[in-house]
Amino acid sequence: MTNTDALRVHLHRSALAGMVRRPKNLRRALAYHAEDEGPEAAALANDEDFRSVLRAAASTDPLVELWRKQLTQWDYAEPADWTGTAPRTDSRREEIGVLLGLPAETAALLTALVPVPRASSAVVISDVFTPWYAPQSVQGLSWYWPAYRRVLQDKGWSPEAVAGLDQATDRVVERLADPTALTAYQSKGLVVGHVQSGKTANFTGVVAKAMDAGYRLVIVLGGTLNLLRAQTQRRLDMELVGRENILRGAAANESDYADDPAWTRGDFLAHGGMPSALGGYDIIRMTTRDRDYRSLLQGIVALEAEKQEPALPLNDPRNLHRSHARLMVVKKNKSVLGKLVKDLQKIKTPLSEIPVLIIDDESDEASVNTANPRRSDANRTAINDKISELLRMLPRAQYVGYTATPFANVFIDPSDSEDIFPKDFIVALPRPDGYMGVQDFHDLDSPVAPEDRTVANSNELAHVRDIRLIDDEDCTDLREALDMFVLTAAVKLYRMDHDDLDDNFYRHHTMLVHESVRTQDHHELRELIDRLWAESRYYSAVGHERLRKLFDSDIAPVSRVRAGSWSTPEHYDDLAPYVGVAVMRVSGDGEPTIVVNGDTEKGYGEADFDRRSLWKIIIGGQKLARGFTVEGLTVTYYRRRANNASTLMQMGRWFGFREGYRDLVRLYVGRGEKAGTKEVDLYEAFEAICRDEESFRTQLAQYSTWVDGRPQVTPAGVPPLVAQHLPWLRPTSKNKMYNTRVVELASAGKWEEPTAYPTESVDLAHNTGLWLPVLESLGSTTTPLSYHYDTEQQERSFDARTGRLEPERFLELADSMRWTTDQQFAPLLRYLHKISAPSAGMLDDWLVLAPQHATGKRVAFIGDASRTYSWFARDRRRGAAFGAISEPRHRAAALRIAGALPRGGNRTTEELVRERRGVVALYPVVESRHREAVENTGRVAAEKVVLAFSFVAPAAARSSDGKVVWFTTVDSGKG
Repeated sequence: MTNTDALRVHLHRSALAGMVRRPKNLRRALAYHAEDEGPEAAALANDEDFRSVLRAAASTDPLVELWRKQLTQWDYAEPADWTGTAPRTDSRREEIGVLLGLPAETAALLTALVPVPRASSAVVISDVFTPWYAPQSVQGLSWYWPAYRRVLQDKGWSPEAVAGLDQATDRVVERLADPTALTAYQSKGLVVGHVQSGKTANFTGVVAKAMDAGYRLVIVLGGTLNLLRAQTQRRLDMELVGRENILRGAAANESDYADDPAWTRGDFLAHGGMPSALGGYDIIRMTTRDRDYRSLLQGIVALEAEKQEPALPLNDPRNLHRSHARLMVVKKNKSVLGKLVKDLQKIKTPLSEIPVLIIDDESDEASVNTANPRRSDANRTAINDKISELLRMLPRAQYVGYTATPFANVFIDPSDSEDIFPKDFIVALPRPDGYMGVQDFHDLDSPVAPEDRTVANSNELAHVRDIRLIDDEDCTDLREALDMFVLTAAVKLYRMDHDDLDDNFYRHHTMLVHESVRTQDHHELRELIDRLWAESRYYSAVGHERLRKLFDSDIAPVSRVRAGSWSTPEHYDDLAPYVGVAVMRVSGDGEPTIVVNGDTEKGYGEADFDRRSLWKIIIGGQKLARGFTVEGLTVTYYRRRANNASTLMQMGRWFGFREGYRDLVRLYVGRGEKAGTKEVDLYEAFEAICRDEESFRTQLAQYSTWVDGRPQVTPAGVPPLVAQHLPWLRPTSKNKMYNTRVVELASAGKWEEPTAYPTESVDLAHNTGLWLPVLESLGSTTTPLSYHYDTEQQERSFDARTGRLEPERFLELADSMRWTTDQQFAPLLRYLHKISAPSAGMLDDWLVLAPQHATGKRVAFIGDASRTYSWFARDRRRGAAFGAISEPRHRAAALRIAGALPRGGNRTTEELVRERRGVVALYPVVESRHREAVENTGRVAAEKVVLAFSFVAPAAARSSDGKVVWFTTVDSGKG
């Protein structure tokens, strides 16, 4: 960078420093600051210079990066008193340009280099709350949030990511109670993240902002294991507390982190002195990395001594903002929490004066009361009882739970005021950029036909490998997974050489083997893997030949299309020199494996990713499933089943951030695991819970919009929206329940697919009798329909017989349908009644589609039909209900015809579009027990076919008041 470039950046930085809250006229700001810099600076203080630089600039130039950071803050600002525009929109960016006084060309150049961020924001379901928190005007000392923000920037977080975290944490903190308020209020909330997706960063930000606002005692419930608690303590100490608060005047080598490489490298936050001496306030740690909470009173008792105005309560601003904060990270253990409760009961400061924040990490584990409420002698479970006791003792305590699996928390009885039901808010965090989650291992709703899928367009083909064992002695797939672990290790070493990466870029490289919950099984499995490793002969010609075949058939084709800019060897011979080094890194100490289980905590010490680099194979069970982050995880061998979706999702340790090796990630998963007399497909199970999670998040987003200044739904009224796609996989433990029932669900422009069809022959025949006349009324020839998404290469196309139904006729059919349970369809039926009323003016007709197979196969006469129709092979997957019935390629055209999608380019489809037209799609379904007979005879009796239907109501069929859900709440406190 030249001297002129450096001066220009300095000038713009000075100008922007005065615009933290809002954009102001740039030319005037530049001219003002140029006065102190001399004639050369004056020549740079104009729009012509800025525009000429932007024309030739790259997106990574220092001046552009400076503007990226500031523009992102303005783009994300919410609320913003200087604009009425929505955040992260073109209109917001246009107004920024106007306020800056930028000519149109300059504004356009700047937006081209720094595009408007389109990232999703946090979704909030909330009760009405009293606004009090505005970061710029809060009475407290803004110290730890700015420090934490700098830490994130130094770690390489993008301006968009930092701004997103800033916004998401604001949504939480603003819903806590004002710590200085005269009247105490206890807010309870839940933050829903993704497995291993950065929830700790969010609650660290919340803690920082809450402390800055005046919360003076922060209790973090950090898991049920010593290592998990210690990991959380270390993270907070490193990125929030800082060196000076840790040492408190002691020498650096006396720190409890003296043996931590990050401490000696200077990676821990440094404030430049004690914060209290620099105009801030100190954090007093009441726990350390190696020491959980003990009965040591001095930390809490000191609150009394710090009251500068003894006659005033601690929560008075004159006391609160002149006192230090206390932080403790406590294990979820009855004895530990009991000590804390006893100590709190002894201190002199009235507990009603202390603003307390309780952060419950993994809040659906151990914290939820699982006692049977129907038993007369039911008592709260141990941890839940201690949390409830803390909340009773501390009227100003705020409770915020964090989890990726929220179902147990939202099933808590809302009427139990002493429990942890999130009565005030639920915040669903967006999926972070760069995160590799469950969707990245599945091809959900892919428009690509299965026979056309490749490693380039199929996540399953790229990352998932089946485990199908011949017998219990079969080690073929496990041996291949070990070879894959070695190959991916070699590729990482290759990239370190060819991509000029730091030695610590791939500090950890791990493989996870998860087969059983039994500790004895873990030790036997370790012996097996150690033996297979020794027999693999990776240094021999035989070993290299085996690796060559796997590289050519797997690594090379996948990385060729998915590695992006990361280097990948063209041939195995280019990789071979790195294989020996990789093997040595894993087993140079003679121990390629580490066992992590509940036998003792010895394994956790060996698997301490903070203190040393680990290139190891990790074996474990349940203890790996909660909060334990397996760093550098690249290959997973998974055969362990669970009986509920929350537990299974938490076992997905292969989810997370995989920078530099996303293309190398492999999941070996059991496709036929024994479960009693049945076989379980674990990959199918993960796909089912993926659909459940996406549906839950989508519905939360739908209900989050307020109407006339009021929430449509408060947390106490959130409908369950929790599907169970597989009969053996419950959403959460069966001893938890939810207390809300949806009465009506408005679904304008959404694909709705009932699945609870009857099983009795008489009911099936009844439903077939209802729909067969409709099928027979459809056209004799098929109509080609298609839709083309701008983001996809292929069209979603199919042929269908078509016809029309009057609204009253479809309503008559829907009213007459029989189901295994009416509850699933009842909320939709009520909505159909509303939009079908002539006075509503929402619906003119329904277009009926009966998709037909292009191959001419799977066609049959249905009942006494006069012609054949395509039928669909489906089976029930959740009790008596089906899973997905329709096919993804059928939905896009139907959504377009109903006005839910923009124009898609197909003339035939466009000719069918009407503003007040809905679409009904018919699917004759034949279950497996009848298929052979149907295929042999070409006929299916009315009682042996399921006449299934899906529908899309017109996108315009919305309520005038904007509400989308109506519900009743079943509250145990009301009878």
